[in-house]
Amino acid sequence: MNFSIGDKVITRKNHPCGGNEWLVVRTGADVRLKCLKCGSFVMMDALKLEKRVKTLISAEADK
Repeated sequence: MNFSIGDKVITRKNHPCGGNEWLVVRTGADVRLKCLKCGSFVMMDALKLEKRVKTLISAEADK
């Protein structure tokens, strides 16, 4: 799965704030995500994130 900056990710489990929608802010071996509900940032290994993703919404699809 390829992640790009600006993509939205919906995870299987919720963040402690209750949100499950994330914005991809940085990519590479580690991916930095921003919670769209509370605004907190999380850094996660790309392989770990692939297992936790339920849906990937491309930034190009939103336009």
